[in-house]
Amino acid sequence: MLKPGRTEQSRVLSQEDGIAMLTILMLTIILTVIGIAAITTTSLDIKMAGGERIRESTVNAAEACMSSGVQVIQQTLANGAVPGTLTGAGANPVITVSPLESEIMGYPGYLGYADSADPTSGAAFAPNAVLTVSNYTVDMDIDRLYAQPISGQPAGFGVSAQGAGVQILYRIDCYAVSSVGGATQAAGRVTAVYACVATGQSCQRKI
Repeated sequence: MLKPGRTEQSRVLSQEDGIAMLTILMLTIILTVIGIAAITTTSLDIKMAGGERIRESTVNAAEACMSSGVQVIQQTLANGAVPGTLTGAGANPVITVSPLESEIMGYPGYLGYADSADPTSGAAFAPNAVLTVSNYTVDMDIDRLYAQPISGQPAGFGVSAQGAGVQILYRIDCYAVSSVGGATQAAGRVTAVYACVATGQSCQRKI
C-alpha cells in the first residue's frame, strides 16, 4: 500500500503534465497564426508589386503614345498635311487622316469635331490614331486648342515668317489598354498640352 505522501506527489505530477500539454498546444496555435499571417502578408506584397509593375507599364505605353502624337503634329505642320509615311502599310500608329489633318492644321470647321480617345465615351469614341505598344493598344486623340504669337519674336513678313512667330497649342490624350487573354487587364490615361511652332520645328510640353 502506497503512503499518503506518495499518492499526493503523483497527483501533483499529473497536474503538471496537463499544464505542460496545454502550454505546448497554446504555443502551437500561436505559431500557426503567426505563420498564416506571414504567408498572407507575403501574398499581398507580391500582388501589390505585380499591380505596380502593370501600372508602370500602362503609363509607359501611354507616354509612348504621347511622343508619337508630338511627331505626328510636327510632321503634319511641316508638310502642310499628314505625310504619306505616316499612313503607309504597317505604320504604327494607325492614323485616321480625317479629321486629324483638319484638327492639326486648323482648317475651317475643325472645332466641330467631338471625337474622343476614351473607350468609355460611347458614340463619341473615335480616336485619331491607334498605337500598338507590346501588349497594349493605345488610343490617341489630338485636339487643336488655339494659336498665339510667340512672346519676344521679332515681327516678320510673309507666310513662313508668320508661321515661325506663331505657336499652336494642342492637347494630346492617350488611353492605354491591355487585353491579354481577351479581358481588359489594365488601363491608363495620360493627357498633356503642347505648344508647337506653326512651322513644326519644335514642340514644348506645357502641362
